[in-house]
Amino acid sequence: MAKKRNFSVYLLKKGFNATNSLKDKHKLSPLKEEGTNLPPGSSLFYSVFPNKEPWWKGYWGISQDIKTNSANALVFLPVQDRFFAVSFGSAYHNLKDEAYEYNFGLLCTLNCLDPEKIKSTDILSPETAKRERIQLPNATNLAVFDFNKDESILKRLTGSVKDEFKDLFKSVTGADSFHFSTPCKPDELTDLCSKLLTIYTSDEYKKNFPDILSISAVKDPALIEELNKSLEKDFSSKSIDLTLSIPAIIDYSTAFYIQYKAKRATSEKFEDVFIDDYRLFLEEKGLEGIPVSDLKAHSLNVYDEDERLLQSFSVFKSILYDCQLDGDTYHLCEGNWFKVNHNFIVRMKAELDKAFLEDHEILCECNKSREDEYNNEAFEQSQPEKLVFCLDKKTISPKGYDAIEPCDLIVCENKTVELIHNKISTRSFSLSHLFNQGYVSMMMLRQNSEAKKKSS
Repeated sequence: MAKKRNFSVYLLKKGFNATNSLKDKHKLSPLKEEGTNLPPGSSLFYSVFPNKEPWWKGYWGISQDIKTNSANALVFLPVQDRFFAVSFGSAYHNLKDEAYEYNFGLLCTLNCLDPEKIKSTDILSPETAKRERIQLPNATNLAVFDFNKDESILKRLTGSVKDEFKDLFKSVTGADSFHFSTPCKPDELTDLCSKLLTIYTSDEYKKNFPDILSISAVKDPALIEELNKSLEKDFSSKSIDLTLSIPAIIDYSTAFYIQYKAKRATSEKFEDVFIDDYRLFLEEKGLEGIPVSDLKAHSLNVYDEDERLLQSFSVFKSILYDCQLDGDTYHLCEGNWFKVNHNFIVRMKAELDKAFLEDHEILCECNKSREDEYNNEAFEQSQPEKLVFCLDKKTISPKGYDAIEPCDLIVCENKTVELIHNKISTRSFSLSHLFNQGYVSMMMLRQNSEAKKKSS
């Protein structure tokens, strides 16, 4: 039996090939050797890192010669009217972010995966950039992984394929790339990639995974240009709807540091990613108000203790950003624009509106940018008709809790007390504070009621 080899395959977008898909300052060299097994029309680029001593050799005072090295390669393979990039090692980091189809591997996996034989998922919550990997010892269906298709993006999926694909591969993993093991020979790889192209363009996944893509990618160049303009405007105004995050799962057990690079300038070292550090770096270099093209050119680099480059991403790919355009909601995550399904928004609004009072006597229309300004305005407009108190920024500390506001406004009328909590935000990390505030208030009222019963 032929030995199986591991392959990680990217599908390049139309118009991209070996001549224009590599980053301007890539570290790969073209292979010029003749008489290889490379398929006709394909090309190979490779890199060999020089031997380097690990940091712990000097740390322990070891004199013995201990060095490590590694080699990476990219093979550009023409298939029909497209090109595939087959990556070995970490060579894929040399591909331009805009050169490949971001969802190629995931769609291939969804189309050929047995829905009852899923082994692992990587999930991203765009709202908070929360990343989660869940692995189970026994293959099962997606429901067991607690995947919420209405608020999360499925980034990576691993499992066994359906019977009809077992002659190609047994187990697959899909994300940006499609990862699989196969015993196919070099001259069979082109045919295999041609089949992958057919699998990728299929919508078979909708039968087994309906509504899994409630958050969809934006591909219209004209729309992307308008969204990028919105990003540039809010970046310059330092909007709170824009932040930075490492666009990958990070092993925090390994020491690392962050550096930003812009043109020929390099920032100081930072312990973690924070957008204000990047802004300060730009201000020091006189690079404020930069366009999206510069955000794509600037890099966020992760280094280990030996100053080896672990990962490198464009700043654009590291940005998290929300905006609205022509009534639609969009989100930028990992260098890709996403549109939130309008039906999902309408459905959620219908459900949430039931929990809110649209014509409340105290609450007025919000035309303020600050929460405290709105609370004060609502308080002042309610006087003197209602017995209302503004408790904004008045903190209490029940046993077992940190200091927290009991509420923003409190209304006393007809022997009843109404607690009003306001939050000018729709982002989950802000709303979670609102819900926590309400929970503490209810607990206090319950404890107070029980105490009165005991005293009487």
